[in-house]
Amino acid sequence: MKYISTRGGIAPISFKDAVMMGLATDGGLLLPQSLPKLSDKTIESWHNLEYQDLAYEVISLFTDDMPEADLRQLIAKSYASFTHPDITPVAKHGEVHILELFHGPTLAFKDVALQFLGNLFEYFLRADKARMNILGATSGDTGSAAIYGVRGKERIKIFILHPHKRVSPIQELQMTSVLDDNVFNLAIQGSFDSGQAIVKEIFNDLDFKKKHHLGAVNSINWARILAQIVYYVYSYFRVCNSEGSEQVDFTVPTGNFGDIFAGFLAKRLLTAKRIRRLVLATNENDILSRFVSQGVYATGDVSQTCSPSMDIQVASNFERYLYFLNDFDADRTRNDMESFAANAVLRFDSTACDRVNDDFVSQRVTEPEIIATIKSFYEKNNYVLDPHTAVGVTAGISHKDKLPMICLATAHPGKFGDVVGRAIGPQPLPDALAVLEGKKTRCEVIPAKSTVVKDFIERDDKL
Repeated sequence: MKYISTRGGIAPISFKDAVMMGLATDGGLLLPQSLPKLSDKTIESWHNLEYQDLAYEVISLFTDDMPEADLRQLIAKSYASFTHPDITPVAKHGEVHILELFHGPTLAFKDVALQFLGNLFEYFLRADKARMNILGATSGDTGSAAIYGVRGKERIKIFILHPHKRVSPIQELQMTSVLDDNVFNLAIQGSFDSGQAIVKEIFNDLDFKKKHHLGAVNSINWARILAQIVYYVYSYFRVCNSEGSEQVDFTVPTGNFGDIFAGFLAKRLLTAKRIRRLVLATNENDILSRFVSQGVYATGDVSQTCSPSMDIQVASNFERYLYFLNDFDADRTRNDMESFAANAVLRFDSTACDRVNDDFVSQRVTEPEIIATIKSFYEKNNYVLDPHTAVGVTAGISHKDKLPMICLATAHPGKFGDVVGRAIGPQPLPDALAVLEGKKTRCEVIPAKSTVVKDFIERDDKL
């Protein structure tokens, strides 16, 4: 399996090189040269596999440069810290099935991919006797999950940018209370989009990237997407087994397009006869739902909402989907992204819009709707949703018909106690979050400028 850039500017590279490169050196995003085509017999053989075994079957389709025993060991190590034996359990609550993705060490779906990616980095760096400086931006959960994925690991330092006072207090504590010597938290005076732009700008400075051995943990890293495909496949089988159905729908709360793009690839692998449609749910930062419903991908002002991890107006994984929409035409994709960078808008014709609507339906969910859904879902089902999951559940219930609807639960509600409290009253914190209160923290507040971030990395890089 070889990997190429959405912008066509690199020769095909190995899985290992794709993981270590992160952002392609031509500014594009990395994707497999082609997707595997699976027989019905192969898919059916996965029906009752445990999560770790299924993860091996899916991930091994996309890599041919790791021994089987090593990959299986990495997968086992990555999910040993999860508190539920099913890793990503799924259960029916009311009208929908809830896929719980928050049983990892930071209680967010990002753990599923970042525990694996952290171990991949360590494995490859040890083999090459190399070192890495990880640079990433977070709108909330990626930062803590990335930090927990690499904290204390040899040969790795991590620099995480988060928007100052625009993440929840718990999310901030989860990042800034990690005091390991290899962890650096930088609170930028701007939005997540500002941080994401800084990261991309720095990665596009190829001399700086090479000199400081930069690696990526944001969902621009292909391994993030790959690890997330697994739980779509896993939950599909679990729901089909319980419901006696061959086909399901998914609803995905998304801001950066990474999680739902993993679902798009899972649908490609399993085919539409198994995954019928993907419901793309956004909060009031609705660039993606406008793209699906109106055929216009255009930035707007970032609104601060009660679902802060989705407060995004430039989705970093959109380019991967655009490459598919452009029929794998790298030149066209590069031109489109250059046009978007210059004009902050892309418009799509009716043919492209029809294709998009074959892949997704969308819904924008407002702040009052989020609070109302948390309240009503709790009253009907005695189940507490976090605000991001409530975005997905609102959309999922709206689009539910005869088929089972699987809603991705992306974070534990305890991470957003203020919002949940407004809807249903105060709830007890899980132990993993309660222990954060009063902990010593370390963080540096800086201007949202790439030069400042570069200076910080340069100062602390003693490679």
